[in-house]
Amino acid sequence: QVRLVESGGGLVQPGGSLRLSCAASGSIFSAMGWYRQAPGKQRELVAAITTSGGSTNYADSVKGRFTISRDNARKTLFLQMNSLKPEDTAVYYCNWYPNRPVWGQGTQVTVSS
Repeated sequence: QVRLVESGGGLVQPGGSLRLSCAASGSIFSAMGWYRQAPGKQRELVAAITTSGGSTNYADSVKGRFTISRDNARKTLFLQMNSLKPEDTAVYYCNWYPNRPVWGQGTQVTVSS
């Protein structure tokens, strides 16, 4: 079973940037996505990317600010987050798209002044 390990989160001021990474223990040659879960809310899809990386889609709340990318050779998924807002505060997870019941520990992103 492939394990997913997220990293790159942290505390950042509004307007700042972070780059999240997701390292897989095996092949992720499939559509992948970044998801997030804020306190008291359901987990939601933030961004998704096709196997080749040629097509992406984003939640309306992050369009124009976040960019999902991947490196299949390195078995790694990325999420570049710019112009961060307090409402982006959440635990961020990577998973397949559609998601599978094999969640990692996630990485905490906190946007606060």
